[in-house]
Amino acid sequence: MTRPQALELLHAYTPGESLRKHAYAVEAAMRAYARRFGANEERWGLTGLLHDFDYERWPDPPDHTREGAKILRERGVDEEIVQAILSHAEWNDIPRDTPLKQTLFAVDELCGFITAVAYVRPSRSLAEVDVKSVRKKMKDKAFARAVRREDITEGAALLGMEVDEHVAVCLEALQAIHSDLGL
Repeated sequence: MTRPQALELLHAYTPGESLRKHAYAVEAAMRAYARRFGANEERWGLTGLLHDFDYERWPDPPDHTREGAKILRERGVDEEIVQAILSHAEWNDIPRDTPLKQTLFAVDELCGFITAVAYVRPSRSLAEVDVKSVRKKMKDKAFARAVRREDITEGAALLGMEVDEHVAVCLEALQAIHSDLGL
């Protein structure tokens, strides 16, 4: 699948602008890590872009990810991408045993959290967000309480990184596409 085809699929199943922007953010972070790890940037980017494309239609477990996987397989998407997408949802019990699976899990919650930090800035700009401000907000349990902090720390550990370094990689990736995110 090409990126234009993936975007078409994302837009067909995801009318909400917020979830689309989340997909763009995860795509950017996945591409950043692909470059860092010497992996296939297109494959990793597509995985990030499509990881939640089915969520607005099937938000409840286990339909979310499983219904999307059926659609992706029907369209001939590589099984490695399908498995990575399935693995980011815990109810599928798919081991995160490849760098692609580990990275998708690691960046998903963090991208949403970084976006939330930017939204509370007076300018609503990623330019005002730094690693220190993200870490400070992680300690505030009332802030973005739906984001599981343990997923962020577990994700960094899966990648063999300190949390600050992981935040820095994702933040830089999101800052690079700030206009696409409206931040």
